[in-house]
Amino acid sequence: MIDSLYSEIAAFRPLCEQEQRDREQMLRCIEQYDNILLRDNDLVHMTASAWIVNPQRDRVLMVYHNIYKAWSWVGGHADGDPDLCAVALREAREETGLAHLTLAQEGIFSLESVCVLPHVKRGSYVSSHIHLNATYLFLARESEPLRHKPDENSAVAWLDREQSVGQCPEAHMIPIYSKLWARL
Repeated sequence: MIDSLYSEIAAFRPLCEQEQRDREQMLRCIEQYDNILLRDNDLVHMTASAWIVNPQRDRVLMVYHNIYKAWSWVGGHADGDPDLCAVALREAREETGLAHLTLAQEGIFSLESVCVLPHVKRGSYVSSHIHLNATYLFLARESEPLRHKPDENSAVAWLDREQSVGQCPEAHMIPIYSKLWARL
């Protein structure tokens, strides 16, 4: 199971130094930790995100994240599933209400290691840790009905580049969102 994930990440061709270094880190962590797919590993674990764009690729679907108080891409924890594309798709549907999503590119669109600050989730303290994240590119129609997931986000909206990057209050996410826009 984990071998297929390792192979997918190893086959990914980085387009920048950040992805090269993060890819190397991911491969080392997969080799080192037998619980890399589980939140039980409270230092570092795998996650998947969906970068959902409209067919014109000039707007991205984001959620207003309750914990971070910021517009965010959608995604979540692997929770034992080595098929990170399936994880990204599941999370996209759960967090946005979209029923119709199309994978716009086979394989991983982007890789990033994301530092997660300490926070409280569902009444429990979560220590800082690292999300080893694979991002997948999806297309969706802006006309499709949306709904937010109240336990995770308070809004879902289509945003242009300036709204998603220029107004992002999370300094560490600006380079990631900028990179994803540049890839389009």
